[in-house]
Amino acid sequence: MHTTRKMRAWDRAGTALRHAILLAIALAMAFPFYWMATSALKTNDEIWSFPPVLWPDSPQWGQYAEAWVEAPFWRYMANSAGVALAIVLLQVINSAMMAYAVTHMNFRLQRLFSGAILLGFMIPATAVYLPGYVVLSKLQLLDSYAGLIVSNMVSVFAIFLARQAFLQVSHELIEAGQIDGASHGRILWTILVPLTRPTFAVMALITFIDQYNNYFWPSLITKSPELQLVSAGLRSFFVEGGAYGLKWPLIMAASAFTIAPLLLLFLLTQRTIMNSFNLSAGAAKG
Repeated sequence: MHTTRKMRAWDRAGTALRHAILLAIALAMAFPFYWMATSALKTNDEIWSFPPVLWPDSPQWGQYAEAWVEAPFWRYMANSAGVALAIVLLQVINSAMMAYAVTHMNFRLQRLFSGAILLGFMIPATAVYLPGYVVLSKLQLLDSYAGLIVSNMVSVFAIFLARQAFLQVSHELIEAGQIDGASHGRILWTILVPLTRPTFAVMALITFIDQYNNYFWPSLITKSPELQLVSAGLRSFFVEGGAYGLKWPLIMAASAFTIAPLLLLFLLTQRTIMNSFNLSAGAAKG
C-alpha cells in the first residue's frame, strides 16, 4: 500500500514537471508575438530602452490604426489570402490525383514516376526559379494573379506527403471498390481522401502559411504594387515608405495585424486536425 502511494506521488510529480516544462516552452514561443503586439503600443524610446519595457506606461492604441492607413495593407492581406487559398485548392487536387496514380494504379512507368517525385523532392526550389520565370514569360503570365497561382499549383512536397498517406491504405480496399464498379475518381475522393483527412488538413495548413508568407518568388514575377503580397507589402512599408528605422511602433503594428490571419487560422483548424486524427484512429481500430 505504501509503495503504491509512493508510486502515485512520483507519477503526479512527474506529470507536474512535464506540464511545467511544456508551459515554459509555450511561454518562450509565445513571447515574441507578445513583444511584437505590445511594441506597437510603445514609443521608439520604450522599444529601445534597457531594461526592456514589457508594457508601456501610456499605450498608444492609435498606432495600429495609423499603421493600417499608412499603406494598403487590406489589399496585401487580401492578395495573400486569395492567392494562398487558390494554391491550396489546386495543390490538394493535383497531389491527390498524382499520389493515387503512383500508389494504387498499375501502369508501365509507375516506378519511374515515383522516382521522379523523390528526385524532385530533393531539388531546391531556387534551382527552378529561372526556368519557371522563362516559362511564365512565354505564357505571358508575369505580373498577374494567374502567374502567382499557376506557378505554385503543383508541389512535390504535397505529392510526397499524399503518397506516403495513401501507401498506408490497404490496396485490398481499393480492389474491393473496383470490384464494386467504382471508378478511379470515386475511389480517390470517397475512399482514399476521407481516410487520409489528417494528412490533407496538415498539407492545406502548411501550404496556406507558406504561400501567405511567400516573398522571393512573388517579388520576382510581379512588379505592380496592386499585386503585392503581405511580405512584399511589408518591405515596401519598411523601406519605400520611409518607415524603416524611424517608426518602429508602426512597423510592429503592421507586422502584428498581417500575421493575425495565420494565428486565427491555426486556432480554427487545431481542433479540426485533432478530430481528424481521432476519427482516423477510430476507423483503423474498427
